[in-house]
Amino acid sequence: MNLQLIELTEPAIEWRNALGFDDRETGRGPRRLPDWTRPQIPDLFVEAMVRMTSGVRLAFSTNATRVELDVGLLSFRAVDDPPRTLGFDVVVDGEVLIRESTDGGSRFVLDAVTREVLGFEEGAPITLGFDLDGASHNVEIWLPTAASCDIQALRISPGAAVERAAPTGRRHWVHHGSSISHCMEVVHPTETWPAVAARAGAVDLTNLALAGQCHLDQYVARTMRDLTPDLLSLKVGINVINMDSMKERIFKPAFHGFVDTIRERNPDTPFVIVSPIFCPSAEDHPGPTVPGRDGRFRVIDGPAALRDGSLTLRRVREILSEAVAQRRAAGDAHLHYLDGLTLFAEADHLAGDLPDDLHPSPAGYRRMGERFAAALFGAGAPFATSA
Repeated sequence: MNLQLIELTEPAIEWRNALGFDDRETGRGPRRLPDWTRPQIPDLFVEAMVRMTSGVRLAFSTNATRVELDVGLLSFRAVDDPPRTLGFDVVVDGEVLIRESTDGGSRFVLDAVTREVLGFEEGAPITLGFDLDGASHNVEIWLPTAASCDIQALRISPGAAVERAAPTGRRHWVHHGSSISHCMEVVHPTETWPAVAARAGAVDLTNLALAGQCHLDQYVARTMRDLTPDLLSLKVGINVINMDSMKERIFKPAFHGFVDTIRERNPDTPFVIVSPIFCPSAEDHPGPTVPGRDGRFRVIDGPAALRDGSLTLRRVREILSEAVAQRRAAGDAHLHYLDGLTLFAEADHLAGDLPDDLHPSPAGYRRMGERFAAALFGAGAPFATSA
């Protein structure tokens, strides 16, 4: 069957969770931050996280019997590990009907400890194809969490139409966090904990989580502010310790500044601050953290004089709880605090769902999403329909 080509810039195609693009001769690459942020991105590693498509999906309505998508994939793998499995989910009329995965595409080969680039493996684009029944359906094609994607072609069966997907009528939730919200360890993109929570709470997700890069950056705060969503959340703290990027003196005002920026245009939007989940090495010891050759993360010891003012996870939770309480007392009744240990605690680690001592397993992420939904979307909760 000769399929008809659909222009990637066709107005009927929505690029949900994509706020900017790299348009090339080969195709269109979505970015999860706006184009104006490019000069402010501090390095190529951060830009790589911005280009990874956690939460990004193409949405449209079609009466096609066949849909195909050509995608160039770029990911990373540790030198001693096999290629990462990358998943695509196809959601039809709100239900996940089709799941595909691949270990293809191009990838950088890294030293897992030093992050030095040791090589490059070039791979061919892959084609995702699926069949539908020819009735009109709303379709979302969710892209992989742990790769950047160059969408090279979209094709549908001859004579079929592509139209704008019907509005969902759902509230818009914008979330920012670290790798624990980016969820690169999850194969299928609708199984990240924010996606699980969004589905349970019947909201439309924009996931701005950037692995390793949740440092209260103002370009992220301005992005969240300008989206003027219905719901907001920030899960912050672990990256600050991972990189030892802030002492307590800096962390407190940086947090307040981040919230202040968002509140400029969203003064009454329900906004939940989530503290870090359990991490055994950093609960009572400051960072930085590094992965060992065994794949587990550990903190680096250092002279006590250099640790003055350094943060532990226990102290980060205290600071965030106190700061939210202060702001609520000053009048921000729509700002809320959620202890990250209610999402993933030591018991979850002991159950084996923190395999590298930092990132949950897919089962752990799924449980986090279910717990977040119960805490935030239930009756009387900050994100409840009546909030």
